[in-house]
Amino acid sequence: MRRTPGRGALVLLLAAGLVLGAGGCGGRPTTHHKPGTSHEQADGSVGRLLAAEDGTGHRLRQVAAAGAPRVTLSARPDTEDGWNLHLSVRDFRFTPDSVGGAALPGRGHARLFLDGRPLARTYGAWHHLPATLVRGGSGSLTARLYADDHTAWAVGGKPVQATIPLTTGATGSTGTPAPTPTEAADRTLGIEVVRGTVRPAPGRTEVRKGDRIALRVRSDRADTLHVHGYDKEARLPAGRTVTLTVTADRTGLFEVETHESGLLLTQLAVR
Repeated sequence: MRRTPGRGALVLLLAAGLVLGAGGCGGRPTTHHKPGTSHEQADGSVGRLLAAEDGTGHRLRQVAAAGAPRVTLSARPDTEDGWNLHLSVRDFRFTPDSVGGAALPGRGHARLFLDGRPLARTYGAWHHLPATLVRGGSGSLTARLYADDHTAWAVGGKPVQATIPLTTGATGSTGTPAPTPTEAADRTLGIEVVRGTVRPAPGRTEVRKGDRIALRVRSDRADTLHVHGYDKEARLPAGRTVTLTVTADRTGLFEVETHESGLLLTQLAVR
């Protein structure tokens, strides 16, 4: 006579089935690869994995400009040796604990390059650069953002990065120097930031396609000026007027803001 499993045995079998099922395709996803295995690139669900590389063997992962990771870079001479580098990021978070895992939106690490040569990988805002690593005491320094799977974040087919000149007298700058005020412009907008207040009040500025717009901005605190959509930036030293000239060669609505304080200065409506 066949014996039917008791209630206790059925419970054990059911529990085993649940465990095995969780380990299959219905299990909890992880962003890490198994120890001892190579880094695996994500399946491309975040952005679009391009065939192009960043020049160091890492493929580009392209995302839309709106909400894309951004970085600015500054270098301050250290009183003892070399420079202290500062990476200011936006829409991005350093995630050292998940390096080697899948590419997640706005997460990853940065790599530093000196005159195009790989210098270091960094997982935070600050990095010390010894003077002995800089040939001749000067060079070009680049900070580039990468996803956890080591693909390089990109916008418009170009890596998300910032580059500054590095000299013994460097006092800090952003990835894009401000153009000189002598550049010809079809229209000039004067904007002032005082104690967190924008003057005149932020509004919409109508612009014709093809016009050159000069943004003359003065801030009472150090900040960074950024024009969305055109990826134009300029450093705003405290108490100084900076002019950033933009050619409106694309139609649409583009916000002009400050990075660190996150203030909207104006909107360029290009038609």
